[in-house]
Amino acid sequence: MSPGTPYTHPIRTSELSGRKPQRFSLSPGADARQTIAAELGIDAVRKLTFTGELRPMGRHDWVLEADLGATVVQPCVVTLAPVTTRIDDRVTRRYLSEMPEPTGDEVEMPEDETSEQLPAVIDLGEVMVEALALALPLYPRAEGAELSQTEAAPPGAEPIDESARRPFAGLADLMKKQRDED
Repeated sequence: MSPGTPYTHPIRTSELSGRKPQRFSLSPGADARQTIAAELGIDAVRKLTFTGELRPMGRHDWVLEADLGATVVQPCVVTLAPVTTRIDDRVTRRYLSEMPEPTGDEVEMPEDETSEQLPAVIDLGEVMVEALALALPLYPRAEGAELSQTEAAPPGAEPIDESARRPFAGLADLMKKQRDED
């Protein structure tokens, strides 16, 4: 298990059959889902399933294809009210025994972002949590939440006036005044 991995389900690649797929179905319990939610910085993971298979691809490579299903609760970016989101995502990873080495001083990201070096152990739990983290909405918003609701100043703070919100608003007037003087 990698440091910081909240859920683990390791499979040694040396123990996989090179002829038939290895099917799997993960459904972490309540305690594990709570740990995953804390690791991801969200309020809750109500449901979480990761079902698929690892199958051979050629003699030494493997492909993982799985369906990720989750129901998560995150705070709204505007009101902080809980926002429940259903996630259904397809996950694909290609584990290559011989990963091409990048050459040159500057390295670009490969077009196939699903390929990675074949490890000695494929941790399905780690793949599941990573896929969930990537599928989470970046800016969850409660129904009807408007950005104008964030204008309330905290206690003791001075309210933001129009000039502070638009610091360059008077720049055009200043430039016109300078032209008139010249």
